[in-house]
Amino acid sequence: MLRTPAAIAGAALAALMVVLAVIGPPIWGDAAELVDAGAILQGSSAAHPLGTDNLGRDLLARVLVAGRYSLQLALAAALIGASAGIVLGALPSVLPARAGRLVTGAVNALVAFPGLLLAMFTAVAAGLGARGAVLGIGAAIAPGFARLTQTLAASVSGADYVAAARMLRVPRHRILARHVLPNIAEPLILNLTQALGGALLGLAGMSFLGLGVQPPDYDWGRLLFDGFGRIYIHPEVALGPAAAIALAGIGFNLLGDALARRAARTPVRTPRSRQERPAAAADAGETQPGAILDVAGLTVTFPGGVTPVRGVSLSVRPGEIVGLVGESGSGKSLTAAAVGGLVPYPGTVSHERLRLCGEDVADLSRKQLGTSLAMVFQDPMASLNPALKIGGQLAEVAVVHQGATREDARRRAVDRLGHVHLPEPEKQAARHPHQLSGGMRQRAVIAMGLMGDPKLIIADEPTTALDVTVQRQILRLLREVVEESGAGALFISHDIAVVGELCDRVVVMYAGRIVEELPVDRLAEGAAHPYTRALISSLPDMDTDRALPLASIPGRQPAPAEVGAGCAFAPRCPLATGRCATDRPALEAHGHDHRVACWEAS
Repeated sequence: MLRTPAAIAGAALAALMVVLAVIGPPIWGDAAELVDAGAILQGSSAAHPLGTDNLGRDLLARVLVAGRYSLQLALAAALIGASAGIVLGALPSVLPARAGRLVTGAVNALVAFPGLLLAMFTAVAAGLGARGAVLGIGAAIAPGFARLTQTLAASVSGADYVAAARMLRVPRHRILARHVLPNIAEPLILNLTQALGGALLGLAGMSFLGLGVQPPDYDWGRLLFDGFGRIYIHPEVALGPAAAIALAGIGFNLLGDALARRAARTPVRTPRSRQERPAAAADAGETQPGAILDVAGLTVTFPGGVTPVRGVSLSVRPGEIVGLVGESGSGKSLTAAAVGGLVPYPGTVSHERLRLCGEDVADLSRKQLGTSLAMVFQDPMASLNPALKIGGQLAEVAVVHQGATREDARRRAVDRLGHVHLPEPEKQAARHPHQLSGGMRQRAVIAMGLMGDPKLIIADEPTTALDVTVQRQILRLLREVVEESGAGALFISHDIAVVGELCDRVVVMYAGRIVEELPVDRLAEGAAHPYTRALISSLPDMDTDRALPLASIPGRQPAPAEVGAGCAFAPRCPLATGRCATDRPALEAHGHDHRVACWEAS
């Protein structure tokens, strides 16, 4: 509800002007056109409160009747400006990068150009009259809408559900129409209300300058122009239309401002993804035959030499869950993003080998990647489009990648929701994400991945925001899905206890590098790297002495720009020697299915 005095006043004024626009012509239309030769150019009187014009017509009636035409022209100009601006603002999201930059530059130039001059130039070019004025004001409004659309689209394009759509190779125009524009519609509509007030004032100004409505038609601006020559003799003939213009403009602006403030929100901005394939990195390893995911020498670099992922090599076999663990900032999630092609711009990805089901990821078609790779993100609310129903979002996968009809896709979506043990799947499919609990949303995200035929499931800390009971249910569901489908899974977590419970193998990362890889049944007793041992020691159990401080790892993990030539863990390691500070240990075999990167591993 609108509770502030300004909002209430704006709503009242806007409503009054709309009502007058509706009832004005039927009630006062005849009086506005009645010519009275005996009352030409009169001032205010009981019969004519605002006086008369040069044909003796009542100016109050003409002001009331002109409201409809004035608002119609303003609405047309606002819609033209909004439509053109939204198209211009959305184009950079659809066009290639270079063409998008050209459009952005053109928008910036138009925003810097004075709006009134742009309106006058367009009106003169289009021809004098109402049409030219409407086009001129629309042209003046469009750059502001374009800038707003660009900003809002950039904020939404960083959401997980948009990233997932890109990963699935959904066409750009479909991402824009289905995922971006519906989620920025509200502020655009609110801005349209404000633009209506501005268009009303602008059109009145154009008519007053003689560039707008021409006789015998008239709007408020034309009435103001006709009465301005008599303002020193009979000021009421000019003040009447001026008051109508001011009240209507103020009313729509106040209403739009109040609505915008109430609906205001601050989205998170994330730039667009870009993936490149330069030369290979270190620790590449040999090709893994039969592996669903085979990664070698994966490196992610950002400008300035910041390298948060350095030469990562790992594999996932069919029916296997591989846990990727490490402290926050170790590069786990960025590794997963690189596999899915979701590294944010301006990051670049290099690798010697990046294969899914034996094929290079870069060579996979949109359909192959969209149905073979499923990603489950940490926050299911960010992974699901809040503007769409659950069933529709799941069905989109089948429609885009499998060519299914809407009805068949919906039936499959309901079936997949039931497969992940969501109660009443038909009912849940008809709900929006906010109507489901956290655990139910996470199940829906997993069901979305199962809409295709996933060979690899990447789960990026999918249980972090859930309570213990729901967390166990999701872990059990992931294991069930892997066993039933024969897919492989890469499970990312900072909780080594959860990884030890769910996974078959464990890959430990520190400062962007893999420091150890071993089977999960050897994790507790067979870990060889000091960092892995420290992670295990920091886990309390039933035998932990609660009178003593909890075990922790002293120091902190270095930032990506601070990693030196030696072992990154050396400053925190009790076994470190001088060699550790200068030479980086390679990831080498340390027994069957066991690799360690440590000079002092035992």
